[in-house]
Amino acid sequence: MARTRFEGETPPEQIEVCPVTATQNIIAGKWKIIILWHLSNQTLRFGELQRLVPGISKGILTSQLRELERDQMVIRKVYPQVPPKVEYSLTEAGKGFTPILESMGKWSKKYEMMK
Repeated sequence: MARTRFEGETPPEQIEVCPVTATQNIIAGKWKIIILWHLSNQTLRFGELQRLVPGISKGILTSQLRELERDQMVIRKVYPQVPPKVEYSLTEAGKGFTPILESMGKWSKKYEMMK
């Protein structure tokens, strides 16, 4: 399996050479950007997210959400009820990433037209 992030602390010299290293470490993963995109529009439950991201398995979605939560990009709110209800939304840091996602979307559309 390919390593997608530095284990432990990112070496300071790496940040000096490439200041986007921290960002790359947070969004590394096949589905994280797509998950963040969907959460930028609204709070979603796990099943809703899974339907919005075709091709993602339940285990991978769980893993990607846990990593985003660990990196303080996503908040997981559990409601004490039966059956359990869990919602995901963006933190302030996650909301701050939304303009970057919007720029990426614009670039993607231009890129597709250039092909």
